[in-house]
Amino acid sequence: MSVTIYDVAREAGVSMATVSRVINGSANVKPSTRKKVLRVIEELGYRPNAVARGLASKKTTTIGVILPDISSAFFAELARGIEDIANMYHYNIILSNSDQNLDKELKLINNLLEKQVDGLLFLGGNVTEDHRRIFTTSPIPIVLVATADPKHELPSVRIDLKKASYDAVSFLLGKGHTRIAFLSESFQNAMGRARYEGYVEALKEYQVPVNENLIMEIYPTYEMALKGTKTLLSLSVPPTAIFAANDEIAVGAIHSIQDQGLKVPQDIEVVGFDNTRIAEMVRPMLTSVVQPMYDIGAVSMRLLTKLINQEEIQNMEVVLPHRIEFRQSTSQPTV
Repeated sequence: MSVTIYDVAREAGVSMATVSRVINGSANVKPSTRKKVLRVIEELGYRPNAVARGLASKKTTTIGVILPDISSAFFAELARGIEDIANMYHYNIILSNSDQNLDKELKLINNLLEKQVDGLLFLGGNVTEDHRRIFTTSPIPIVLVATADPKHELPSVRIDLKKASYDAVSFLLGKGHTRIAFLSESFQNAMGRARYEGYVEALKEYQVPVNENLIMEIYPTYEMALKGTKTLLSLSVPPTAIFAANDEIAVGAIHSIQDQGLKVPQDIEVVGFDNTRIAEMVRPMLTSVVQPMYDIGAVSMRLLTKLINQEEIQNMEVVLPHRIEFRQSTSQPTV
């Protein structure tokens, strides 16, 4: 049978209340008593019952996190930021993978709420009315992470995806490119749509017509990027630059270009998005929009702790800065 707090109290010759104070770090315990209780805890191998403690405090010190793809380098870095701050504030994390599937997302949200987590961090492509119905009636705080709320009602931490895409495409337009292809995830996805809007806005500002032949919605993977880029290169007048919605797509584009006997950036320049580790692993190294993934995760977790503890919050919608990291997949910008 497992060791209980009663066993520790009996062996140490103290009350269960004293053991509880030692476990919870209370200062109201003599140093000699604390030392004795800790020695007994170690000898007996006692582990506090988190469920029982949660029932007593009405808190589980657990945070639910829903990610679209745990295997993604982008989301892995976000999760690291979340976990570091969670550890700092003594919260445990339950990670769930949604595959950006609406039904699965809703099921995971409800499952985590049933587990009585203290808060929830949600990373997803869209905030539908189904999501909103659950979020607005939730008994616990929920923060959107790298996800925009079209109605600006829910707490969120992100960058301005539209402005970031606008900046990336403007950089290419400023170098004289007029045939800039856009390889993106679905525009039905809020994040894909925001990037598309930034792409179009930049073209219009430079008075370059939007060419639908240069815009391709794909499943955002390396394999699909290889195929999509091959199709773009087969056009009678192929693109001279490619803007990719993430770094994995951009690397697929680079390799597809090279497979066709062309060179990056001499023949075609490529800009990615997210600035994940893969950007420095590919050759030539990838110019990419920097989305501060770790910071987004860390700030989201800190915002959630403030909501849980009902601390004062000045801004419920945090927009972090972005920039472009210039590398060898584009010729260097003029200063």
